[in-house]
Amino acid sequence: MNELQLKYGCNPNQKPSRIFMADGSELPIKVIMGKPGYINFLDAFNGWQLVKELKEATGLPAATSFKHVSPAGAAVGLPLDETLRKIYWVDETDELSPLACAYARARGADRMSSFGDFIALSDVCDKSTAKLIRREVSDGVIAPGYTEDALELLAQKKKGNYNVIQIDETYVPEKIERKQVYGITFEQGRQDLKIDNELLSNIVTENKNIPESALIDLKIALITLKYTQSNSVCFAKDGQAIGIGAGQQSRVHCTRLAGSKADNWFLRQCPKVLELPFKDDIKRPDRDNAIDVYIGDEYEDLLADGAWEKVFTEKPAVFTREEKRAWLDKMTDVALGSDAFFPFSDNIDRAKKSGVKYIAQPGGSVRDDLVIESCNKYKMAMAFTGIRLFHH
Repeated sequence: MNELQLKYGCNPNQKPSRIFMADGSELPIKVIMGKPGYINFLDAFNGWQLVKELKEATGLPAATSFKHVSPAGAAVGLPLDETLRKIYWVDETDELSPLACAYARARGADRMSSFGDFIALSDVCDKSTAKLIRREVSDGVIAPGYTEDALELLAQKKKGNYNVIQIDETYVPEKIERKQVYGITFEQGRQDLKIDNELLSNIVTENKNIPESALIDLKIALITLKYTQSNSVCFAKDGQAIGIGAGQQSRVHCTRLAGSKADNWFLRQCPKVLELPFKDDIKRPDRDNAIDVYIGDEYEDLLADGAWEKVFTEKPAVFTREEKRAWLDKMTDVALGSDAFFPFSDNIDRAKKSGVKYIAQPGGSVRDDLVIESCNKYKMAMAFTGIRLFHH
């Protein structure tokens, strides 16, 4: 199959629409179920590149949750502790494969943004992973293969119309890529930079110690940024992205957005949040929404009389600013990647509030000395990669 006709493009009025191989070769994918759309395929192909590179860089199974051509989460297959199982809505009795752990982490990092996502998996989708996918609101999944029992579970979603794509993992794209804007063709070499330890070896701060676990997190952050709409910043910890700030014109706004998402990820682990008295019939998306409001600045909307009764069995106490700050002060050893240099040290100040200790960024700003000075003040270790990772 050289081409695949689509219902429409980004929007219903954008017709005709298709994906095809301009060189006449076969498409490297097979649609097993459903009818993926234009944006589905954009998410699928960007997501597949991300997890393929994560697997190559870390040797671990990888997963990502994509929404509107940027990742909402990305992770490798490290085990989940009891707290992470709770905030990711994973049953205590579920036996999780490494790939399932990767998906639970990727989906769980920012559950609000991942609602209705497109999933990419680095390895053959197994029953354990499919069982988790079946529970979530999602548009589809791309993987190099599926076990029979995984397909049986996925066929239960959307009355058999859930989008399931199989990709040829041996496919290698052309070195040159092209796209059109306003009828004008743009051409560039593919961004095939390998993210490895060598790229992170130029440590410019007084603190030169970046342990292996932090190197993995920095790789996750940088690879995630390769497929995130720029400007972008990514916070990572314990094998997963925990906050992604995408598509902001100001670098510090990227850092603030990513930092606020990382903060939310950690606040959800606070006992005060874990013990919220939800009604038994509240669905997962509604719980996610309620938690997001409860830990945010608009908590009064949720706790107002006539509102809290719809969600909780009893009215929760306010999660005060002081309590939140005290809990966030426990978050440490966070890694941060940036797709371009930090022009001002205010980014470092904001990163410190979210427990950042390790940073990777290109360097090259006229204010590099001020940024390094700020990192030294906080005893952070920062590597200059020398490589920008813009993605548009």
